[in-house]
Parts: sequence; structure tokens; C-alpha cells
Amino acid sequence: MAAASGSHSAHSAHGSSRPHDSLTEAAHAVHGSGAPVVAPADALDDLLYPPAPRPHRPGRKRSFTMVAQHREIEIVKGVKFDAWTYNGTVPGPILRVTEDDLLSVRFVNSTEHPHSIHFHGIHPADMDGVLEPVDPGQEFLYEFRARPAGVHPYHCHVPPLREHIQRGLYGALIVDPKEPRKPAQELVMVMNGFDTDKDGENNFYTVNGIAFFYAKYPIKVKRSQTVRIYLINMTEFDAVNSFHLHADFFRYQENGHPQNPWRHTDNVAQIQAERGVIEIDFAEPGMHMFHAHQTEFIELGWTGFFDVQDA
Repeated sequence: MAAASGSHSAHSAHGSSRPHDSLTEAAHAVHGSGAPVVAPADALDDLLYPPAPRPHRPGRKRSFTMVAQHREIEIVKGVKFDAWTYNGTVPGPILRVTEDDLLSVRFVNSTEHPHSIHFHGIHPADMDGVLEPVDPGQEFLYEFRARPAGVHPYHCHVPPLREHIQRGLYGALIVDPKEPRKPAQELVMVMNGFDTDKDGENNFYTVNGIAFFYAKYPIKVKRSQTVRIYLINMTEFDAVNSFHLHADFFRYQENGHPQNPWRHTDNVAQIQAERGVIEIDFAEPGMHMFHAHQTEFIELGWTGFFDVQDA
């Protein structure tokens, strides 16, 4: 199970109190200063910025290697978590292909437990990662045509599922449509939680794996170009997570399929594995806060800022 260490252990507010220093740090972090983050500013770049899209090309094969690894990660200053990862990060790497590409994923299990990869989408049943657990030291080749277009989660599907997911075995798959979307500043945000004291409740909440990270390091965007966010909720233990934008509205498209309608809002809620595409055309420059619209989640790490610049 997950383990925590260090003096800044926070408790989820489900009836338990937190140390005063954690409350103080959280309050500063909400305002973007003094956030309890020791990672450098570029620590999450590979999980925030997706690879560039590729134009549709019939018959193309896209090959990836995914390795299940145990790794200790730091989710907030002084708090370590014994994670189960794909390729060493929580969430796992962003996979990006184009609709009808042949997606080929070599999965290697280098841990002590059986694992798999279950991709949301349409594919043959024997590529589903449910009835094909990969034993320690073994590997499996997932291969199928990428469809439908949109943004989809992938995750381990070996029982007990909540253990494998809450420990970190999940990530984002972007399947670009054959007709490309308009150019945009693109971001990926995977919402998650961490149970650091093994009581079945989350103690910290993050986007892309480090609490308060985007409060300390606001995401710089240009007001002149659309900001597109591929948003996925992989939070275990909590029924819903959410994304709220301050001082503006955005367009939201469920699961990112081109045929799905857009709606105009400043707040969206997702159950686990739900996902969608957000598009923002900022009306004004400045520091725009974003966070879950559950106060507890904000105080425990799920908060940040866009630094919207006229450029």
C-alpha cells in the first residue's frame, strides 16, 4: 500500500484535522505564493504538453513501449508516495495518435505484481487488458486501430482495481480526428488523488501528480490563441472531481469526439474515467485561477493559475 513520510503530512478533511503548518502552506498556495513544491518548474512538462498532432495517413503504425515500474514520488514538499507507474510517472506518459493509426504498445511488467493496460475506446476484446493480466517479468503487445477520435484514459485493469488505479497506473490517450482541429495551445490535465495514510480516503489532490504545482508555477498562455485542454478524471475514492475557471467561460465537449456538441460554462464535473476537451479564448490578460470546485480539494493541492499574456 501507499506510504507517506515527512513532516508536512496533510489529512483529508473527512473528519480528521491537519497540522497547522499544512493549513498555512495550503492557504499561501491558493494565492500562488509559498506553495509547498520542491520540484523544478519543468518537472511536469512532459505530462502537461502533448506531442504535436500528425495529419491522417492511411496505414501508419505508431509504436510505443510502456513499462510498469514501482517508484517513490514526492507529491508535496516532504511527502513521499510509493507509486505504481507506467514509465516512472503518475500519470503515465501522454500517448497521441491519429484516428485509424495502428496503435502498437509493447507493455513490459517489471514489478512484483500482475498488471495490464486497459485502453478506453473501440478495439478487439483480446486487446482489452482485462482477461490478459501480464505477470511479473513478462510482456504483452497491444495492437489495434485507434478509434474513436477524442481523448481517452488508459489504466490497469487487474484486481483489485482501486488499488492499481489509486497507486498511479493510468494516463491519457489522445486520438486526433482525421479532419484536424484548429491550431491551439494544447495542454493535458489528468485529475487525481493520493491516499498517503492508507485509510481509503485521499489526503492530496493534484493535476498531473504534484499538489499545488500550478499555483507555484502558473501556466503561461497567449491571449491571442485558443487554449485547448484535454481533461481526464482518474481520482479514486471520490465520486466526482471538477474543473472551474475564474474570470472567464470555456467551451466543453464530452470525450472530445468531433460529433459531440459543445456547451458554454465555467465549471465541469467528471466521474472517474470521464473526460472531455475544454477550449478557452481568454477575454482578458492576467492571472486566471483554476481549480476543483470542491473546497477541500483546493486546500489539499488541486489549484493553479493561467498567466494569460498579451503577446
